[in-house]
Amino acid sequence: MKKILLLSDTHSYIDDQILKFVHQADEVWHAGDIGQLAVTDTIKKIKPLRAVFGNIDDKNARSEFDLDLKFIVEGVSVWITHIGGYPNKYNQRIRTEINQNPPDIFITGHSHILKVMYDKKLNLLHLNPGAAGNHGFHKIRTMLRFELDSGEIKNMEIIELSKRGANSMK
Repeated sequence: MKKILLLSDTHSYIDDQILKFVHQADEVWHAGDIGQLAVTDTIKKIKPLRAVFGNIDDKNARSEFDLDLKFIVEGVSVWITHIGGYPNKYNQRIRTEINQNPPDIFITGHSHILKVMYDKKLNLLHLNPGAAGNHGFHKIRTMLRFELDSGEIKNMEIIELSKRGANSMK
């Protein structure tokens, strides 16, 4: 069994609220718009990290992380990309591939809107953790956590952090 913390759109922001949940996870997944690599460097010092770069990320993030990340954990196939759309509105760049070879979990960021949606047509779970950072239009910073165990996704939780802008930058 693996405990996963999923976050996105940190936009160079990390604080003790986020780090508390990083410590509780077995792995942390970041769905892009990292901002300064100090965010991912901090996470990597604590727990294993899987991440993709997003549209705001610079050449340093793009040289360290991929646009798409596909892997299998605990018998569950995962695809993480920053801009990928959601069920019935997948991004044109990934549409053919996701229809031909859908993962069990498809993860995106970008919108700053937390979404947990099941795609009945492709038999996959779409996750967007919203935004954990302070930059953007979202009012509440959010993340997701869940467990993967022998091919099953269990104990999905929405984590609501402080209101955007409520804490000082770390």
